[in-house]
Amino acid sequence: MGERAATRYLDLLCGCLTRELFLDHEVRDVDLREWPGGREAVLPVLRSNGWRVVRPCGDAAVRAEGRDWPPTAETMVGAARLANVRWCAETALEEGVPGDFAECGVWRGGVVALLRGVLAAYDVTDRMVWGADSFEGLPVPDVDRFPEDEGYDWSHVGALKVGLEDVEVNLARYGLLDEQVRLLPGWFEDTLPSAPIEQLAVLRIDGDLYQSTMDALAALEPRVSPGGFVIIDDYHGWIPCRQAVDDYRATHDITSPMTTVDWTAVWWRKS
Repeated sequence: MGERAATRYLDLLCGCLTRELFLDHEVRDVDLREWPGGREAVLPVLRSNGWRVVRPCGDAAVRAEGRDWPPTAETMVGAARLANVRWCAETALEEGVPGDFAECGVWRGGVVALLRGVLAAYDVTDRMVWGADSFEGLPVPDVDRFPEDEGYDWSHVGALKVGLEDVEVNLARYGLLDEQVRLLPGWFEDTLPSAPIEQLAVLRIDGDLYQSTMDALAALEPRVSPGGFVIIDDYHGWIPCRQAVDDYRATHDITSPMTTVDWTAVWWRKS
């Protein structure tokens, strides 16, 4: 694929993954508990006709900053963070930084799709894209071992529980589920230390909690090649995540400067 064609393909892919190209069609189900007169008044009519009540919900500014949970998009990271992932991956390829690409915390698989799309756009066949996730949502914080996570229990949030098969369907929709994609189901502490990942050029971590972030860093940051990229999605957004990153960098004497992507994400390049 020529450079211009690759750019146009990746631009289109990003717009689809965030649904920014289709915001005028985006709707969300109405909470019928707020229906005038009560849900009991309308539910029989809806059920008898097979109808649902929806409302428009796409907001370009909010979606661009990744500040909402889209009803159908494969990613919630927004345009700036998606562009950062793309730039890191393209730079790694351009400069010959050795290693695969990996994301820890894939949600619906949008970033994994983009990383695989970058490889496809530049006809790269000797690198893998790894996606690690519980595919069950966030864990219940283990505050005995990681007191930094106390008060941050999101294990009950259904919107964050996206199954392995759902992610595979999303990747296949774009023709990006093949032998160059490996999904690792399970908690990071169980799957990442023994994952058959030899070397990474790009590592993106979206673990939210202290434990998840630390588990991912401890297992995979040492495998990032010199010149490779480490991206942290939740550094400014979640206090436990920021504490884990700061603790890990201090313990391992990492002085590479961090660059802010947007209101929550940061990245640094391994020296």
